[in-house]
Amino acid sequence: MIDDKDIEIRVMVEADRFFFIRWLLDPDVLRWYPMNNLKEIEDASRMWLTYARMGAAYTMLYKGEVAGMTLIYLSPYEKLKHQALFPIIVDEKQRGKGLGTKLMHYMMHEAKHTHGISLLHLEVYEGNPAKRLYERLGFTEYGRHLKFFKEEGGKYRDKILMEISLDGRT
Repeated sequence: MIDDKDIEIRVMVEADRFFFIRWLLDPDVLRWYPMNNLKEIEDASRMWLTYARMGAAYTMLYKGEVAGMTLIYLSPYEKLKHQALFPIIVDEKQRGKGLGTKLMHYMMHEAKHTHGISLLHLEVYEGNPAKRLYERLGFTEYGRHLKFFKEEGGKYRDKILMEISLDGRT
């Protein structure tokens, strides 16, 4: 059982990029993300820092070690500010402990109460075991992009679109 005293969640800082990059350089992790090489991973890590400056990218520490990250893609457009897309990544060594669930709950709380988000979206590729976590948290599938993702070797995966209402509406 995870003791909440062992968890700290804070806004992402520059030094956290190292962990993000290291995690995504693992082919078993990278296969579930759209990036394909070091340049794309580094570009993504810099983009995450842009959202950190807006207070919308978060790092979870477990027993003082960086264990996971998430961000909320805030929209600059008034008509879209009520909704947001988000990604999440948890260190493979820390999975299965409930840390991803805790990080998701924190991000969902921040999305609603700090950033005024009432509808959260996520994209998960077909076959990703994290889909079960999203379903347990109440996310529902609302669409698919067929053959969205092409892996090396030519295999395609669908992108599954999921959402949850943070204000109780459907």
